[in-house]
Amino acid sequence: MAHRRSKLLILLCCLSYTLSIAIAAKSYYDILQIPKGASDEQIKRAYRKLALKYHPDKNQGNEEANKKFAEISNAYEVISDSEKRNIYDRYGEEGLKQHAASGGRGGGMNMQDIFSQFFGGGSMEEEEEKIVKGDDVIVDLDATLEDLYMGGSLKVWREKNVLKPAPGKRKCNCRNEVYHRQIGPGMYQQMTEQVCDKCPNVKFEREGYHITVDIEKGMQDGQEVVFYEDGEPKIDGEPGDLKFRIRTAPHEQFTREVNDLRTTVTITLVQALVGFEKTIKHLDDHLVDISSKGITKPKEVRKFKGEGMPLHYSNKKGDLYVKFEVLFPTSLTEDQKKQIKEVLG
Repeated sequence: MAHRRSKLLILLCCLSYTLSIAIAAKSYYDILQIPKGASDEQIKRAYRKLALKYHPDKNQGNEEANKKFAEISNAYEVISDSEKRNIYDRYGEEGLKQHAASGGRGGGMNMQDIFSQFFGGGSMEEEEEKIVKGDDVIVDLDATLEDLYMGGSLKVWREKNVLKPAPGKRKCNCRNEVYHRQIGPGMYQQMTEQVCDKCPNVKFEREGYHITVDIEKGMQDGQEVVFYEDGEPKIDGEPGDLKFRIRTAPHEQFTREVNDLRTTVTITLVQALVGFEKTIKHLDDHLVDISSKGITKPKEVRKFKGEGMPLHYSNKKGDLYVKFEVLFPTSLTEDQKKQIKEVLG
């Protein structure tokens, strides 16, 4: 009797230890980002989304992503199997190990095999195309030259549809199932029936909020700042993306041409002939010396190297091109004409 009590005490201690480890470790439900009572469809949808996001083909050289992919695959293998899930819910990971050691179906499935089995052997790119997604929202965003030169941020008001719980149930994951109906002795008729799961109902509500869009210096027209899964929602699918497409706003002094800047400066006829000292204020307020000691012709263009726009993700800069317009006098006196003739011949 005492021996049996001792064995029971040891067993209870082992179970207590096992449960404490299961609680301390990150649960498979947390890894898949699903509630404990998740349906099979929720489990599949969560695995599909995370497996595509962290797949090694998409994250080459990223050890953290590869580790995450392995965790996701391991969690899915357990939670998608009703027997393993039941053992895990009751006894945690240690219970699964003991189950495998006693001859039950254990783990050991390769994470790529799980991925291939789930997706039917299709490539990652093909599977991404199969995912039902909401519409992408594309917004043209006018960025100032100052922000594109130095970097900056814009606060934008965003309104979108948001999925909210609603009363009742709804049909979801609808599919056609084939069954056979007996119509006579030894005679069967093949029938097709639409079968749908029942899920909590949802509704769309309009919500608004501010988004801060970071403008990186050197960004070009057409480049996008993407907020993933912040586009239009999709029932039983994934939201689209919100994309802000950069567009350079007109500037009163400079014109941008890819990585170069252009501006026009007006000088007097005297300055054009004898030279001048002059600076112009750049986009970040530093002064650019455009002085000349020689003759400047009307419409002449001079290049100032390295005074253009910064290149995106680079320390290099384009060039600044200054076009000079010469301001001629509207009239001359006879004495002025005589003096000009004497000087210029």
